[in-house]
Amino acid sequence: MAKKFHQPTRMCVSCRTKEPQSNLFRLQCLNGELTAFDGIGRSFYLCQSCLSDNKKLFRVLMRQCRSSQKDKLMNKLKEIIADDRKS
Repeated sequence: MAKKFHQPTRMCVSCRTKEPQSNLFRLQCLNGELTAFDGIGRSFYLCQSCLSDNKKLFRVLMRQCRSSQKDKLMNKLKEIIADDRKS
């Protein structure tokens, strides 16, 4: 029988569902700026269903980044997702 390997479980900050880390999208905010996680500092996870729900996404990003510039945050998120899909 094949050995089962442990997969880290993380929680989406928006809907609070727990999923394997590989199914979630990892981001971070530095000084109110949204960026892809670079390996240093605090980060947060979002699931695919929350990424598609704009209403939830606005609130989560503004809360996590402590910023009220939702257009700027959403544009940056779209850039990060597009860059991630290319690679």
